[in-house]
Amino acid sequence: MGFALVYRSGICHDVWDMGNELGISRRRLLQNGGAAVAAAALANPAEAATRPNVLLITTDQQSADAMSCRIGNRYLKTPNMDSLAANGVLYERAYCANPICVPSRTSLFTGRYPVETGVEVNNQDPLNQNKFPCIATYFKQAGYATAYFGKWHLPYTATETAKHGFASVNQDKTAGDAATAQGMEAFIKAQRNGPFFAVASFLNPHNICEWARGQKLSEGDVGTPPPAEQCPPRRANFAPQKDAPDMVAVMRESYQASPVFPVGNFDESKWRQYLWAYYRMIEKVDAHIGTVLQAVRDAGLERNTLIVLTADHGDCQGAHGWNQKTILFEEATRVPFLLQWKGVIQPGEKSTQLVNTGIDLWPTLAGYAGLAGAGGYPGLNLKDVHSREYVVVSDELAQGAPVHGQLLKPTGRMVRSQRYKYCVYSEGSRRESLVDLEKDPGEMVNLADDPKLAGIVVSHRQWLSAWCKQYKDPFPVIT
Repeated sequence: MGFALVYRSGICHDVWDMGNELGISRRRLLQNGGAAVAAAALANPAEAATRPNVLLITTDQQSADAMSCRIGNRYLKTPNMDSLAANGVLYERAYCANPICVPSRTSLFTGRYPVETGVEVNNQDPLNQNKFPCIATYFKQAGYATAYFGKWHLPYTATETAKHGFASVNQDKTAGDAATAQGMEAFIKAQRNGPFFAVASFLNPHNICEWARGQKLSEGDVGTPPPAEQCPPRRANFAPQKDAPDMVAVMRESYQASPVFPVGNFDESKWRQYLWAYYRMIEKVDAHIGTVLQAVRDAGLERNTLIVLTADHGDCQGAHGWNQKTILFEEATRVPFLLQWKGVIQPGEKSTQLVNTGIDLWPTLAGYAGLAGAGGYPGLNLKDVHSREYVVVSDELAQGAPVHGQLLKPTGRMVRSQRYKYCVYSEGSRRESLVDLEKDPGEMVNLADDPKLAGIVVSHRQWLSAWCKQYKDPFPVIT
């Protein structure tokens, strides 16, 4: 079609501050410098000593099934991630709030949808500055020691401790994931009194982006791929989706014309080697996660520590001819989400609860830790609530370039219900897709025009319309 879209990337800036659902006015917050929030969050200081530690581990660009406990260990071995699944609960239907780094991470650390935070792309300045606190502030105010290790990529500067709530932020970009693991290990060993809330934010398997471009890998080389026949098979859903919305084809063509996404000429052998490299990067980060988990065990803290593993978004891995993210396919939007707390969470559980990690993480952490402050947030406390009809994922896909006098700025919304997945894009003559994920988990056929499913399409439209109205999202829904 000849349309050209320019991929947007970069780092956002400040979005935060004291103003939320605790019933405290902005004026009072400004007058008291946040003391009111501190008082509300710290329901009972005496309880701090008995509250669990909370350890949040994040990877970057890891899809939900990219663990050996999900796909077997013939091509991928992740013993440390697998141990979390074996000793805790694995949520099989967990989705990120937005399939790109900064919007997703901003949601994770504020508990708000991207349309609420105003952070919807990587290089967009927040629209709602000084509005939502970072969840670390609640832990700090409740008597927790707080620390952050690794990749930042959040819309505050790392030194703004009063805003983000982490007493220390430790980044060593030259040492990367190894330094993240070692820093967290030392932090855990040093804990003696009171609970902690700490984040280990690992970069890999994000290096797959650089691998596809033939660039140097910041986390170290993974070696030369073996012959294709010894690599994982190309994804079964490699072919484009039948009757896909117009914007999906436009975006694929435009992205693959860019040196940022140089996979348009990948043959089957190259895609198989891509998967081999991606799995090696996951194994590298799994080893670093093992260092952190061993530190918890060595400190005797397993029975007093809630451990959470998730990712900011996934990687398409060749699904429908795509790599990277910024698209609403399962490989990009569905992410690992595992919780372990020995003696509290039933080991080996697999949950089919629909989860939006961006909004559900904070209420769930608050639920397990017994913290106030999560009331009024849009997400669910998964400790106590085990059902919902649907989750919504948003995607501001790219900045348009003039084409025949028209400027395309496509955005997308996804509604995932128990069985179906509905996607709709802001532009194009064919804007909608509907997939029956029970029968078509690879999303190969768009059923939106099937008259037998007209009622299903309408119900998903109505859910999205209600959601947009509730969160003041100006997206052009179809009614």
